[in-house]
Amino acid sequence: MIEIKNKQIIIDGKPELLMCGEIHYFRLDREEWQDRIDKLKAAGCNAVATYVPWLCHEPEEGRIDLEGKTRPELDLTGFIDLCAENDLYFFLRPGPFIMAEMKNEGIPQWVIDKHPEIVPLTWNGGKTRAKTLDYTAPAFLLETKKWYAAVMKVAAPRLHTNGGNIIAVQLDNEIGMLSWVSNSPDLTDNVLQDFSGWLKERYTPEEILVRYPFDLDDEEERKAGIRSPDESYSAELHFDLGYFMRFRFARYVAILREFSEEFGVSDIPFVVNIHGTGGGRGLMFPIGISQLYESYTQAPGYISGSDIYFGDLTMETFQDLYLINGFMDAVHNKDQPLTSVEFNCGDGNFGNNFSGRMDPSASDFKTRMCIAQGNRLLNYYLFTGGRNYRMEKSYNDGNDRIAHTGERHGFAAPVSPEGELNYTFPRMARSIQTMMAVSDKVAVMNEERDDVAFAFIPDYYMTESRYDNSDKMAAIYQNIQANRAAGAWENMARAMLISGYRFGSVDIQNKSITPGDTPVLALASARYLHASVQKKVVDYIQNGGGLLLYGEVPTYDMEGNPCTILADAIGIQSTKNTNADHEYKLSVYADGWAKPRPEIRLHKAQTMDVRDAEPLFKVYGTDEVCGFEKSTGKGRVVIVSCAYTCDPDFFKKALEKLGARVSLSHDCNYHGLFMTSTAHDGEKFIHILNLDGFDKEFHVYENGNALFGGYKLQLQSKDGVMLPVNVAFDEVTIAYSTAEVMKAGPGSFEFRLTQSEDRIAFITKREVVPSKDYRIEKKGDKTIVTSNKHAKVDDKLTISFY
Repeated sequence: MIEIKNKQIIIDGKPELLMCGEIHYFRLDREEWQDRIDKLKAAGCNAVATYVPWLCHEPEEGRIDLEGKTRPELDLTGFIDLCAENDLYFFLRPGPFIMAEMKNEGIPQWVIDKHPEIVPLTWNGGKTRAKTLDYTAPAFLLETKKWYAAVMKVAAPRLHTNGGNIIAVQLDNEIGMLSWVSNSPDLTDNVLQDFSGWLKERYTPEEILVRYPFDLDDEEERKAGIRSPDESYSAELHFDLGYFMRFRFARYVAILREFSEEFGVSDIPFVVNIHGTGGGRGLMFPIGISQLYESYTQAPGYISGSDIYFGDLTMETFQDLYLINGFMDAVHNKDQPLTSVEFNCGDGNFGNNFSGRMDPSASDFKTRMCIAQGNRLLNYYLFTGGRNYRMEKSYNDGNDRIAHTGERHGFAAPVSPEGELNYTFPRMARSIQTMMAVSDKVAVMNEERDDVAFAFIPDYYMTESRYDNSDKMAAIYQNIQANRAAGAWENMARAMLISGYRFGSVDIQNKSITPGDTPVLALASARYLHASVQKKVVDYIQNGGGLLLYGEVPTYDMEGNPCTILADAIGIQSTKNTNADHEYKLSVYADGWAKPRPEIRLHKAQTMDVRDAEPLFKVYGTDEVCGFEKSTGKGRVVIVSCAYTCDPDFFKKALEKLGARVSLSHDCNYHGLFMTSTAHDGEKFIHILNLDGFDKEFHVYENGNALFGGYKLQLQSKDGVMLPVNVAFDEVTIAYSTAEVMKAGPGSFEFRLTQSEDRIAFITKREVVPSKDYRIEKKGDKTIVTSNKHAKVDDKLTISFY
């Protein structure tokens, strides 16, 4: 039995932490399968994941091979069974789209040739620039149902609920991503007809006439009016089409689930994966959340999974990963856990030209942060490389292989196509093994949070497609994109994390927000914001909430109509927006309690008539206010309406004035430490990352009290730790430890040392077996073990008990 409950994945009554590795069986010789599985197990993983490529298994219509009759490496049944023999769970990803650099994104060519009407048209009636298809076209769904019938016939008897090892099935892959990255929304005749019906259910005939000055029932007018919209209704169409596409994606996912259940696959999690990271950043990842959250929150039994393609986790990017995990959680139902189903690992050599060179800390740091924030499943993608075989039928496309990367595939994987381990494997394996050593603990722990949350507005990320000829939508896009992420994430969010704040996120568009649940709200705001959301924020403040707004106080709704509900309630008025250029060096100086900070150059500012508010920032030369503090109703606001820099002291003081204080802190003289904690029933782990390339020394405090017995920690460069506090293992409790638990057995513990002199404090009636490797001291109810080894010389320590 598999349950999704309390943000946990519970298998047969036990909360599980699932650490998967993606192995593409179809890209390996069958004789290589066991070797790659052995390497996956050596890394510490307890599950295997794989795509199932329709393109390979049914290259010709009606000739489906899932048992390796045509090619040994296509024996899906044999691969799943081999993983079961190795005591590994299995995560099945049957598409129909799989991407994975495959031809047609994994769709057989015959499907496209047989049904040309499913190839989307897009803006101005042009063909889509991506290899996508109309998801909800009847012909495509008919062919997909046949594919699912074949795959689920293999899967059903191998489900965990039927005594097998399959514990999850992904429905399609990165839905909506291809249309987004190519700015080519699906506008086939089928989609336009469905869209028209959807509009008629959403609006009255009179409202439709006001929004769309053409006849929706006239097929030619409908095609022209939607594919080549007039500027007069471009904003209305943008949002209506965006909402419809989200409804359509959800319907498509529900249909795939219906197919799965019809063919015997049920009572396991159905996974929808979210796309959007790229270029080493997560700034656009919430576009994927915006597109798909309705798909995986529409009914019980779904979970979402991120695609994490960062690179190194550094001072530049660490807030990105923290925020997108928070945003995913913000839209989840109360039981849905975080997962990552494409968790990038390896060295970054995606181009096979040594252009990528990730630090060994990359996957380790990302693993640690994701686990600390409550991820219950990570799928390391791609765990092992392989080869793209040449297809029997020639397509005259330059290589005739199943994919476009050439013969070899997975150049960047920690296990090469030839099975060799690259330099990233040991550190990746160490972090997996660290998590799995205490998997029963972390599988139920949740991150502890301070009294502040970061606001998430899904419609700020409804920017996946825009009609190129619309100047109005270009202006709205430009302003939203400038305010929703980059500056706010890199200045406000980064400053909050540097200051020590641990925060989640709240969906203020679709969910309620109250001061009782969220005492302080950090909002990255643009010039445009729904009237309903503005009203919700006003109610929140007036009822006693604290608002830290960074960006612009909204003056329009999302369709570009004047809307100043929030500004009016606060009692302020926007006067103008000023941007720096090559002639004008916009400078801002501090005022009020923000003094005596130095004057700084900025690239933009929204100035305000703030009346009786306390100014915090003013524009040099005009003294116009672009930052202030003010009481509103029972609440209080701090508004920074300029692109103010990442100043941890300022943002910390602002949050303290609004009522949020840091609980977990350190005294290191340098920034570059990420720190948070997870807890359950009095047990706790302190998670710390040193993002810099030099060692750091510091004490850790919780509510002003020193942890780890007041011992000063030394965290090596580019290292991370997960240190136990009051964690019980049968008859032995670790009161605190500066070393990581790597194995907890009935009579001994194995630790990874992290200090020049590690200390582990036990509470137990059992006696520690003496050793030359450590010293033993009794202090009250604690037995203190101090290591005689320096972690940089030998980081392994075993402590046994009588």
